[in-house]
Amino acid sequence: MAERRPSSHRARTVGAGAAAAALSMSLGLPASTATGDVTVIGSASDLGGAVATISPDGLKLERVRVHNRYLVQTEGKAIAHGGSRSAIKSAQQRAKAGAKGQGVTMKVDREYSDVWNGMSVTVDDSEVEKLRAADGVVAVYPVYEVERPEPVDNAEPQNEFAQKMTGADIARNDMGLTGKGVKVGVIDSGIDYNNPSLGGSGTNNEKADFPNKRVVGGYDFVGDDYDASGRDGSPTPTPDEFPDDTGGHGTHVAGIIGGDGDVQGVAPEADLYAYRIFGTNGSASTDVILAAMDRAAQDGMDVVNMSLGSGLMTWKDYPTAQAADAMHREGISMIVAMGNDGAYGTFTGGSPGTADEVISVGSVDNTHYRSPFFTTEAGAEIAYAPGSPAPQPPTSGTMELVAAGADDDKNALACNGTDLPKATGEQALLIKRGECSFHEKAVNAEKAGYKAVIIYNNTAGTINASLDGDPKIGIPTVTITQADGLALQKDIADGGATFTWQDGTVATENETGGYMSDFSSYGLTADLDLKPTVSAPGGAIWSTIPVEQGGEGAMSGTSMATPHVAGVVAQMLQDNPDLTTDEIRIRLQNTADQLDFGLKPNAGLNAPVHHQGGGIVNVPEAVKTSTLITTDRGHSHLALGEGEQGPVTKTITIRNTSDKPVTYDLGVRYSVATGGEETHDPTFMEAKADVTFSKDTVTVPAGGSETVDVTFSEDFGQNGIIHGGWITVTDPMEEHTVPFAGMSGDYQALPLLVDGGMGLPVLGKAKGDSVDIAGKHPTYTMQGDDRPYIIYRLNLPAETAKLEIFTANADGSKGAPVHPKFNTAWEDQHVTKSADYFIADWTGEVQGNNGNNKSRTVPSGDYVMELKVLKPMGDPKNPAHWETWESGSFTIDRPGEKQNPGKGKKPAKPGKGNGKG
Repeated sequence: MAERRPSSHRARTVGAGAAAAALSMSLGLPASTATGDVTVIGSASDLGGAVATISPDGLKLERVRVHNRYLVQTEGKAIAHGGSRSAIKSAQQRAKAGAKGQGVTMKVDREYSDVWNGMSVTVDDSEVEKLRAADGVVAVYPVYEVERPEPVDNAEPQNEFAQKMTGADIARNDMGLTGKGVKVGVIDSGIDYNNPSLGGSGTNNEKADFPNKRVVGGYDFVGDDYDASGRDGSPTPTPDEFPDDTGGHGTHVAGIIGGDGDVQGVAPEADLYAYRIFGTNGSASTDVILAAMDRAAQDGMDVVNMSLGSGLMTWKDYPTAQAADAMHREGISMIVAMGNDGAYGTFTGGSPGTADEVISVGSVDNTHYRSPFFTTEAGAEIAYAPGSPAPQPPTSGTMELVAAGADDDKNALACNGTDLPKATGEQALLIKRGECSFHEKAVNAEKAGYKAVIIYNNTAGTINASLDGDPKIGIPTVTITQADGLALQKDIADGGATFTWQDGTVATENETGGYMSDFSSYGLTADLDLKPTVSAPGGAIWSTIPVEQGGEGAMSGTSMATPHVAGVVAQMLQDNPDLTTDEIRIRLQNTADQLDFGLKPNAGLNAPVHHQGGGIVNVPEAVKTSTLITTDRGHSHLALGEGEQGPVTKTITIRNTSDKPVTYDLGVRYSVATGGEETHDPTFMEAKADVTFSKDTVTVPAGGSETVDVTFSEDFGQNGIIHGGWITVTDPMEEHTVPFAGMSGDYQALPLLVDGGMGLPVLGKAKGDSVDIAGKHPTYTMQGDDRPYIIYRLNLPAETAKLEIFTANADGSKGAPVHPKFNTAWEDQHVTKSADYFIADWTGEVQGNNGNNKSRTVPSGDYVMELKVLKPMGDPKNPAHWETWESGSFTIDRPGEKQNPGKGKKPAKPGKGNGKG
């Protein structure tokens, strides 16, 4: 375990459906009841959606922040904002001198100037508060690890289905829009330019085929062995001139944008540039990503694709978000993934996808997928996805199928190996998903003598079975849909079933096709702005992968939806190179098509606007529309903010660029809303604000514009309902839309510290590579990892989180601060909502409260921690906007050190942590 001050960690265990119910014991109103204008549909877990669950057993440490590394923002404007290099250099020198004047020992690793003015530095965590107070320093931000985006499933669809969903194929084939002449930068794991669909020879050779006619430029910032965490490689980058992809993600992204071969991308003649920020394995870091953004701006990109981000970072001021906004204003369309954290509910977008100006993209499931298959006795073709790592399924041969148990029998889950029927020959076992891991199910089946395993889903959609574990799986293990699994259960119950493995693949209609992918992250942003911007196909997408991995393959994620939109923007710029970045975003959002709510199909409901944004992009309409509708700040959506101030009026401007006057009718379409006590398992509901217009019909002259005032009001009687929909602006030929979203009631009345179903916050104690709940009055030696940990969960992003240290009274209650000027263990600004939980350690040092003094180490003795968090957009001077939690007493007992005088005379009793403000 790495030592960090402070340290925030998170771990993830994603479940689905009823298995996640532990997080939502009470979510407000019961299902199918209505109060006022609110009708509850059900929680995500009630409706079978993906919901993350956490367990108190062995809370794994997963680093999010990079130890001793920070981004220091300096005074003045970046080049993209009109700054000069000489002024930037002077500002950075002033900050360096200011740090030295504060006694800070700091090593400058990188300097940034084009899209952000600042430096990445190495400095001891204990000196950060002094650095923040240094002359010339505007702000100090932690460097975060950015997880390598992983594919969500491994179904094998054809890209042609995705392009039909948006009309990108029509724009390319019928309108001749191939992205020719448009420069598209891909900030990712590199691009395998050896791949024939990306201009290569087909031979795996890093130094061959670059540059070529498809991948015309780029740079490798990190090298093959790089891993920001240091767990799967070196945390030290080794840059070179060959941005070859040895991981696969960036190549898949590039093929969706501009593949030209067996894989046909959206814009097969766009010029691709590869900016490599991931090594073969492991994570990247935000300082490296910022360097790649700087380089892409220098190279004059028209479009930049970023299928990555810092998950759940919904504050807009993080440096990568600032840089992305600067690039947009410089004329570079920034297309950024919203994130794959939908299982954690609302407020789960990532930076820079939550930046103000960027086009952030959510994922829609593909309508079809192409997979290997087997056939039943009756001739039904059943598509499957092979689990990995495990032997590949055969391509011929017939097997008898045995059910682990009926669908409504717990034995169907195969989590208890002793209850399984024993195999009697060449048999495969049919198992239901749920409760235990895929690996455990396969191990139990193999021990029972089965030659293959078929696992069917417990909800709609495809699944990817990770079979990692000990022992290794020695039999083919595949996954199928819930509908196919239930059909096989019926065949078995009706007298037995056999099936035959087949060669080749079959195209299958996707049960969840055309609905938002459950992994796609939700808005809003921390300041209640509306994200994502639009959505595109990202679930089950076929594209290029490195030639050494087979050349073609399938992945899912907002990572795959984002390059679809990047390719679309290249098509739009080929059609009209004079389009501004604002006009591109406005056209995409105005012409998008809204999507139905996939967790309750055929109910006449629209998916939440803060899940889909404007909707799925409609490429031909975005290209040809002659109507542009804008809102404040040149945007194309409306952010209503909190509802506690009463009705809010916004103005939309309708611009008619055609050569004839056009009459428009104004209306409204509502989306499903979300609310509930915990944002991690949102409650879906119908909650419709009252929307009125200053005029219901407006005629706009040719080449002119008109404004309409729109007033929104709600009285839902609950705080925290995220509601919204789309203003519709309809002419005789087409409909245009403007998405809107707001939050009912008082944002600061929502709970911030929540228990996560396991009594959080609590004190923790290290155990190997995990942290256990510590129990009453723990003792810490402060040797190695044996130091106090605090485990907590944030329901929302926080303005501030700080940990203060107090002496403990003899009865275990909180006493006086350890020092009148030195009692802050750490303080963070603009903290993300938790994924599963945060684990923060305390090394025994306290900071000066004014940031101008050196840290001090407290002596052995009895202490109490107090965690204080400020609500998002809260007033630090308002006590009601703070929540606090007291740890109860604990002992620091360093070997060979006497207890602090006056402490430890009596056994200390634990105090009560109330978790309330």
